[in-house]
Amino acid sequence: MNTLTHELPSGAVNAKLIALLSSGAIILGILLSGFVIEEPAPYELYMAALIGVWALFGLYISRPVVPLLVLLVSMNIGGMIAMTQMADLSWTPLYLAVSLFLAFTAVFFASVLERKPDLYRLIFLAYVTTAVFTSVLGIAGYFKLFPGAEIFTKYERAAGAFQDPNVFGPFLVLPGIYLFYRLLTGPVQRMPLIAIPLLIVVGGIFLSFSRGAWGLFGVAVILLTGLVFLENTSGRFRLRVVIMTIAALALLMVAMLVVLQIPGVSEMLTTRARLAQDYDSARLGRFARYGIGFMLALEKPFGIGALVFGKIYGEDTHNIWLKTLMDYGWLGFVSYLTLTIWTIAAGFRLLLRNRPWQPYVLCAYVVYVGHIGLGSVIDIDHWRHFYLLLGMVWGGIALEYRYQRGLITLADAGPTLPSRQRGTGQMALPAVRSVSLLSLAPAK
Repeated sequence: MNTLTHELPSGAVNAKLIALLSSGAIILGILLSGFVIEEPAPYELYMAALIGVWALFGLYISRPVVPLLVLLVSMNIGGMIAMTQMADLSWTPLYLAVSLFLAFTAVFFASVLERKPDLYRLIFLAYVTTAVFTSVLGIAGYFKLFPGAEIFTKYERAAGAFQDPNVFGPFLVLPGIYLFYRLLTGPVQRMPLIAIPLLIVVGGIFLSFSRGAWGLFGVAVILLTGLVFLENTSGRFRLRVVIMTIAALALLMVAMLVVLQIPGVSEMLTTRARLAQDYDSARLGRFARYGIGFMLALEKPFGIGALVFGKIYGEDTHNIWLKTLMDYGWLGFVSYLTLTIWTIAAGFRLLLRNRPWQPYVLCAYVVYVGHIGLGSVIDIDHWRHFYLLLGMVWGGIALEYRYQRGLITLADAGPTLPSRQRGTGQMALPAVRSVSLLSLAPAK
């Protein structure tokens, strides 16, 4: 360390130290996102402190990120207005405080990624790491591989370090999609290193027995494969995509056939694979409550308050559109709808463009689109990883805005990715560079 300080000015040493600490802080936050056994989870406490500290050292919300902030805040203002319709507030203030905090995490990730796009790679690597670890816990819990492992299961389904397998499964989809992308586009000699964590993550998704997670992963795989195929003009690369997709599906099918030989798995699969469960189509089941709720929304434009619907009808809304109407009122519904349309439209424009951050935005985008569909059958307004997805997509939107106006160059974000223009037909990922809090000042 003494040699380093003699060779470099003290300011450069301090900058490198701050860069290392800030990068590590981001990594730790992502790692904690895979552990939500109790609430408030360590992720909430840590991220609240991190956002506060980062704000003190130069967190800057730029013009392209402002719509994300405004729409999320207005949605939560709708929730506060809906709270005035309640006779008993109970836990509602805390619920809305968590909603607002999660909204700020989306803005935080978008703002930080806009300033230092090379953070995308760190975030994805940390996400894969925590997904593999929590998948191992869920798999171990399902098969009772050690005493006490059942804590990582719920309702005889793998839940990992989560309270609900229906959240655990969707949480694993983005790292699964990222690993699948690396399998499609990475060097052949690294495929075994990618296939192993991919099988672990997909195993966690499968054993969660979450129909939503299964559908989400399937839709995201189809979207990702189609977009990767379209963005590359090389016939050789397109053939590789087709072959690798077939090989990956074959590998997954073989693994599934092996797992199905285990007693209890096939029975659970048969039960969970039905399109409609008893609690969906019953007289006051999920589908019936949708109709009741939407009619109620016409009578209650300000909403009825957070979590009140479940108290009245015995079950929560299980539909993000109905959820926003009931818990956040029409103001919240319109804000969420506007945010969804804006994100899908603006994000779509980035998918086939030659940018260093494009592969990460691509993976986040297809999983985000899948979550929008999944939100039609489940509430996702308090899913931590959903706001991370939002932040990553909006980080790409903000980067494109700055690039189009000449505020940054592609060299600022590391090596250019799409090597198809160099004739190889292969996509390479950018090199890792550290982020510095000192570099977050507003762009000129």
